[in-house]
Amino acid sequence: MNYLAHAIDCLDDPYQVAGAATPDWLCMTRPRLRCRSRQAAPFVDADDSKMASYARGVMRHHADDDWFHETGAFGDLSMELARQVRWATGDRDGMRPGFLGHILVELLLDAALIAEDRRGVDAYYEVLATVDAEFVASAIGQMNGCDASGVAGLITRFVELRFLYDYMEDETLLFRLNQVMRRVKLPELPERMLEILPGARKLVAEHRVALLTPRPAETPMLAVTSL
Repeated sequence: MNYLAHAIDCLDDPYQVAGAATPDWLCMTRPRLRCRSRQAAPFVDADDSKMASYARGVMRHHADDDWFHETGAFGDLSMELARQVRWATGDRDGMRPGFLGHILVELLLDAALIAEDRRGVDAYYEVLATVDAEFVASAIGQMNGCDASGVAGLITRFVELRFLYDYMEDETLLFRLNQVMRRVKLPELPERMLEILPGARKLVAEHRVALLTPRPAETPMLAVTSL
């Protein structure tokens, strides 16, 4: 899952929203620093209500990812989008297709949620704007036993940039994808990616409900029609 999907059911709890975003924030700024459920668990009953909510958000993120990545919809769609990425990039091997198949499902799921009701993403940023970024950085430091003060600046920039809105247009989505490529030290994506993004967007939107519903083991895998 990506930022909005993690938080859509707890938008009335600002520090839980921040906790749900934290593992992804750390990937952007401190990739060797992690905030795991086992580190957050001792704080869910903290006397400080902000700390307790924040810890629940961190645990929500990991619990969401655990079931989301096991759904049939995620598996089928990520493989199909990886196939389309291989066509667009000409990659025959390497990491890009599989990596992009995975993250495109997540980013385009957020885009589908925004398209369905823009009030959700508006509320998401309004809620995060009320969060004390220094408090969040301090909480990360307490959970990890380290100095995480630098994360506060990232949180402030994240709220200012509001880049989730960029997922709604193919050109700005490609720009954001290439930022990710540079961060993980993979080659940037060609303009030909713009030929597959409209279909990928439609495919993920059509399976939004399946992506957001944990799948019992006996449920048949969904059929994905190649575009």
